[in-house]
Amino acid sequence: MLDDRLRVLGPDHPDTLATRHNLARWRGHAGDPAGAATAFTQLLDDRLRVLGPDHPDTLTTRSNLARWRGRPGTWPAPPPPSPNCSTTDCGSSARTTPTPSPPAATSPGGGGAGDPAGAATAFAQLLDDHLRVLGPDHPETLTTRHYLASWRGHAGDPAGAATAFEQLLDDSLRVLGPDHWATLNTRHNLAYWWGHAGDPAGAAKAFERLLDDYVRVLGPDHPETLTTRHNLADWREKAGNPAGAATSSSRACRHSPD
Repeated sequence: MLDDRLRVLGPDHPDTLATRHNLARWRGHAGDPAGAATAFTQLLDDRLRVLGPDHPDTLTTRSNLARWRGRPGTWPAPPPPSPNCSTTDCGSSARTTPTPSPPAATSPGGGGAGDPAGAATAFAQLLDDHLRVLGPDHPETLTTRHYLASWRGHAGDPAGAATAFEQLLDDSLRVLGPDHWATLNTRHNLAYWWGHAGDPAGAAKAFERLLDDYVRVLGPDHPETLTTRHNLADWREKAGNPAGAATSSSRACRHSPD
């Protein structure tokens, strides 16, 4: 498609740039995060030239570049674009309609060729522009704060990540409400980074409260609910409660579709 759009529309047409965006994104999902980061770097140069630094598509490209630059090959990729996204906003880091949540926090010990510190720096710079262009309550701004907090943790600052997620949670509750998927996901990540910042008992309690809300909002068999059960068991064990961990694991197994 890109070959034909270059031939018919030219390199600077919005549809050509959108095709390059989606090609870069799917390279990453196909297992080539370094190739995705390179493609987004090249696309960013052209979007800055054609659209300017404050255009929403330019900001989205910067978000995706930061995400793929920081992602080691062994960490889960971000969710694929929503099937109902438009040609130009596929790959946007935030959406206003309910979609699968961003990936829950993963182990900070992942390998690969990622640059979590570089990703954190890029998201910090992007956040400044999102605050200036979109305002503090825009979904893109909240999502950028989410990724900035996560990459801070992966870059070796779990306490800073936990603090950032605490602040984000206050705003997510105010702007989106307690049952929005992004708010629930923020609580998930807050609990996770609390644990890695040295408070496994606090993490276990947070996951226990979150599990009740996931069961109420999504049901007992939803993948997010099962993942939360797994994390609850894990942090109960780390907090010195193996009996509670075994109970949580048993319940998770009973609900698992496998």
